[in-house]
Amino acid sequence: MYRKFYGLKENPFNVTSDPDFLYLSHTHREALNHLMYGINQKKGFIAVTGEVGSGKTTLCKALLNQIGNEIKTSLIFNSFLPESQLLEAILTDFGLTPKRRSKVVLIRQLNEFLLEQLSRGNNAVLIIDEAQNLRFTTLESIRMLSNLETNKEKLLQIVLVGQPQLQDKLDSPKLVQLKQRISVQFHLKALEKNEVHKYIEHRLHVAGSPRKLTFEPETIEPIFEFTQGIPRVINLVCDKSLLLGFVKESDHIGQNIVDQSIEEIKGRLTFAMA
Repeated sequence: MYRKFYGLKENPFNVTSDPDFLYLSHTHREALNHLMYGINQKKGFIAVTGEVGSGKTTLCKALLNQIGNEIKTSLIFNSFLPESQLLEAILTDFGLTPKRRSKVVLIRQLNEFLLEQLSRGNNAVLIIDEAQNLRFTTLESIRMLSNLETNKEKLLQIVLVGQPQLQDKLDSPKLVQLKQRISVQFHLKALEKNEVHKYIEHRLHVAGSPRKLTFEPETIEPIFEFTQGIPRVINLVCDKSLLLGFVKESDHIGQNIVDQSIEEIKGRLTFAMA
């Protein structure tokens, strides 16, 4: 509704995981560096955790945009799949056609693919999002995929991305062998207060915002206090604020607009929980 009024090319505060809008805060840049290091150095298992809405999925998509053609990728979003279907999804995302619904056959097919990529000088990475939902048996099967290796290097780099519950699951005695294989681990933190304004300005800039559209400095404190620096919640507040600004025909989003937006969001959340 408000894009035309503000002169925006697209909505700056969608809650979808669009890598074009990724703001590389200190913690996001560090997470990306950890991922690139683990993949390029063929470290095998990599684990990245973060709170809901902290930007994990967006980070994964940005990673895919940055790695070269010599790295083949498979990105799995459905972590509830049974083991055989998960293997099929992995093969399909690598561009293969699964031969048969047999775990042994599927793993053999994956191994052949990985060896072929190695012979071409390529690397391969499997990224599983929302990995905290994986069953213990499925995680153990994924651990077995790390056995696909030569005498010198891992054929498949496996990135587990999930909420903090993933770390709790990895700490379970049932997954001791898996945890021992995780070479690179990182926890994605929320934005700090001094990063919130930069985050908002970044998203407005990517969306093609004219300079006259601004969030006033006094809005940052209430936004940070309510959102605790979680990007997805910041998006909700800013999107609502732009809508209210549009209603009030204002290019300058001040504290009154932000406070009203937060109160309306609080009311909506209270209603949803009732």
